[in-house]
Amino acid sequence: MKKVAVLTTALSLLLANAAQAQTSIEYWLWDSNQQPAYQKCSADFTKKNPGITVKVTQKGWDDYWTGITTGFVSGTAPDVFTNHLARYPEFADNNQLVDIAPLIAQDKVATNIYYPGLADLWVKSGKRYGLPKDWDTVAVIYNVDMLKAAGITPAQLNNLSWNPTNGGTFEQAIARLTLDKNGKNGLAADFDKANVKQFGFASAYGAGANGQTEWSWLTATTGWKHNEGVFGKNYNFGDPRFVQSIQWLADLNLKKGYIPAFKDIQANGPDAQFVAKKAAMVVNGSWMIKYFVDNSPFKVGFALLPKGPNGKRMSMFNGLADSIWVGSKNKDAAWKWVKYLASAECQNTVGSYGVVFPAINSGVVKAQAVLKAKGVDVTAFTRQAKTPGGTFLFPITDNASKINDIMTSTMEGVFLGKAQAKDVLPAANDKVNALFK
Repeated sequence: MKKVAVLTTALSLLLANAAQAQTSIEYWLWDSNQQPAYQKCSADFTKKNPGITVKVTQKGWDDYWTGITTGFVSGTAPDVFTNHLARYPEFADNNQLVDIAPLIAQDKVATNIYYPGLADLWVKSGKRYGLPKDWDTVAVIYNVDMLKAAGITPAQLNNLSWNPTNGGTFEQAIARLTLDKNGKNGLAADFDKANVKQFGFASAYGAGANGQTEWSWLTATTGWKHNEGVFGKNYNFGDPRFVQSIQWLADLNLKKGYIPAFKDIQANGPDAQFVAKKAAMVVNGSWMIKYFVDNSPFKVGFALLPKGPNGKRMSMFNGLADSIWVGSKNKDAAWKWVKYLASAECQNTVGSYGVVFPAINSGVVKAQAVLKAKGVDVTAFTRQAKTPGGTFLFPITDNASKINDIMTSTMEGVFLGKAQAKDVLPAANDKVNALFK
């Protein structure tokens, strides 16, 4: 009888191990630059959890979100996916995400090991939908050769100012870096804005609601805010400070010819224009450092944002997290993977690839060291994050898709020159605020 019991126990263990060995989970992300780092995390995770394998899949931004949202309906969404602050509230409201708060309490997972404020961004109505993986700020990216040719030093670029009335010294630098076909810059009286061969700046314009890399770093310095805070319900797109700032950006092209036209940016984005030597400067996020360094056929520099009317440089502070799909058939394994992604071990691995700034400081230190060894100075991004009052949070909100639809169609009209900002933004703001009544 004892022998039978032993055999039964052994058989049970074999069956359990066999079942465990078959556990495979899907993990999606959208940034191809980060895929190698997370494949390394996946391999390290499986060494610690031999019964679980993680398939890491990368999809481009548009295909990624289409795949996620259609997958929720068709049952093909990944077990775990990189989530964005602009998306998760809607997913949570539609019960598509696992509330991991009870799992965190059960496993006593620390949430105070991340950069201040990051973990709190993923809590809605007392439920938690992600653990932080990284953070980002924005800075000025410039062509070192073009800057030198224009007689602008990096020190001067790091000490520019901006205002929505005349653009300050920031606009003057943009004008000086803009050259027409005759070699005249934008400050010359006979500058030909209809025949520009080199733009001083390229903007993505940000025809939407958050303007992270396009205008929020300007509008915030006027004292303007999207709304009253996280999950705010009263927007300020009709505020004169916002209206004036957006019109200033539009007029850089429409009246002055210093930046590529909105329609041209839709066909060929500002980053592509920059690496193609058609623009001297862009503003973008820290997640794009590797892109610019690897793809620019010239030396790239990173500079501080201009100071605004409030005397400060200000950047949106955004952070991503990993979420578990509520339809996952492998939730236990998915939770183990999410915990590992949010651990110092995985984030130090990610940091060692020098692609993004992880949510844990030790990972940031590793990323900075890797980039410094390559001769890349990224203090314009890290200094912004550490400066008291130098950042503001991404406008996490309900009704994000509807708000974005309203603002996109309105802002496009302004950037195309079909409407003045003062004539259309107040009405658009009324439509946005009506969504919350």
